[in-house]
Amino acid sequence: MSNDAKPEAPWIRHYQPGVPAEIQLPTESLVALCERSVAEGGQAIATEFFGRTTSYAELGDQIARAAEGLRRLGVKAGDRVALILPNCPQHVVAFYAVLRLGAIVVEHNPLYTARELRRLFEDHAARVVISWDAAVARLRDLPADVAPEHIIAVNLLKAFPLVKQLALRLPVPSLRATRNRLTQPAPGTTSWEELLTEPAIDPAHPRPSVNDLAVIQYTSGTTGQPKGAMLSHFNLYSNALQGEAWMYGAQYRKEVFYAILPMFHAFGMTLFLTYGILKQARLVLFPSFDADLVIDAARKNPPTVYCAVPPIYEATAKKAIEKGVDLSTAKYCISGAMNLPDATVALWESVSGGLLVEGYGMTEASPVCLGNPFHPSRRTGTIGIPFPSTWMRVVDPDDPTREVAQGERGELLIKGPQVFGGYWNNEAETEKTLLPGGWLRTGDVVTVDADGFTTIVDRVKELIITGGFNVSPSEVEVTLKAHPGIADVAVVGLPAAGGGERVVAAVLPNDGASLDAAELRAFCKERLSGYKVPREFYLLPELPKSMLGKVLRKQVRESLEALTPLS
Repeated sequence: MSNDAKPEAPWIRHYQPGVPAEIQLPTESLVALCERSVAEGGQAIATEFFGRTTSYAELGDQIARAAEGLRRLGVKAGDRVALILPNCPQHVVAFYAVLRLGAIVVEHNPLYTARELRRLFEDHAARVVISWDAAVARLRDLPADVAPEHIIAVNLLKAFPLVKQLALRLPVPSLRATRNRLTQPAPGTTSWEELLTEPAIDPAHPRPSVNDLAVIQYTSGTTGQPKGAMLSHFNLYSNALQGEAWMYGAQYRKEVFYAILPMFHAFGMTLFLTYGILKQARLVLFPSFDADLVIDAARKNPPTVYCAVPPIYEATAKKAIEKGVDLSTAKYCISGAMNLPDATVALWESVSGGLLVEGYGMTEASPVCLGNPFHPSRRTGTIGIPFPSTWMRVVDPDDPTREVAQGERGELLIKGPQVFGGYWNNEAETEKTLLPGGWLRTGDVVTVDADGFTTIVDRVKELIITGGFNVSPSEVEVTLKAHPGIADVAVVGLPAAGGGERVVAAVLPNDGASLDAAELRAFCKERLSGYKVPREFYLLPELPKSMLGKVLRKQVRESLEALTPLS
């Protein structure tokens, strides 16, 4: 990266005062980051979960014990270890325990179906899994050739305060239902508590280096097959330092991060597992978003860092107003994953203590690469300007060697220390995505003004972004084409009322077939995670196609806007 030219970038003058043009690049691993925070944080609170707290000293001890437990199971440097966990204290420990051994974390959505898990396990071949016990049954459905050798089962209730654990054992139907949602029996597994009975790992055990692979993070692809983005310690540490530079003024051991975004997602991973730990912050962990739980927690330890997606900001603000809870402590708020409506900005800023700004990232960039400043120079409606130590170019999508003129539409390219090293076991897709010189093709079509503020206007890749998650249209289409009543299908995203998109399907029925929306939805739910299931189905007499027979999703999307969905 040409550091000598960076200070001349037009966007630098729009940075919040105090934010540097460049970061000091890391020279050590995330393990060193965590060990420093444990040593300096000491008795400061690292995690809070339904009121139960863990100090940084306790966190470090649990990481060392879990690492030794994994070592005794045979985990060694370079091995992949699968994590299938919601946000919980065990997730933080597991993440760093795996990294302590020089092994590679592979994150998974705990709501994935057995079919979705199989596809990933066939690719990364992890032999050890640390899983929420409620997801273990789906692991049992994996065929023998990809099934893991060891499953460590995590019971979320074990991390609750004792009084809440006892309350949930009462023979009350509503409490029993809550308990069943949080935990399920997982016979034939090693319990998380058993793993932690091991002594601490030998301090002399080798640690990873800064350039070693840390995480394989799967992202949906236009082919419908997820691709594992390889993120090194250098990539992830760099993005944490970039986040620290951007949130200028955030203090060590003083910030309270509300971990609402899932840590198995790239944004949540960097915000909480790397940047949050770097700042020795209090991580208030939520397994899923619940506005009432958030507001109840805010009465005792209100957030200072609250990063989310627009619907969560809206729901939180409305609940705070309804319950009369003060959120003025929330100073650092970044919205991502979908467009941020002006009305959401106004609502949130009316109850919080800082600016709500929009940012941009992708899994392959660890993930954050652009953002609006926490400063009056921010421009709503844009995704902001490049982070420190980050470059961008705007090019012709059909010829990425040709830059377009300022203000013209083109594909956004990104370059910086956070850009990944390629896709696991997929050189062909790596070559398409990583260009010579380390430039990352984002697949997003943007315009950039004279000051560097960037606006997304289209997407080369046709991923659907719904609720902050990426959905591959091709994956949903392959699923629906297996339905006996469907001859052809096109899946697209249509604007959702709260921002982002909703997944919808245009279906061409087989001759004589009678299709029912509820039945199609049930068919999909058996095969796909809930967020991938189409919200609406539309009947079309034919699908518009190119001369090569490719469905023209843009035309499909335009045609659906005037139609009534199937009932």
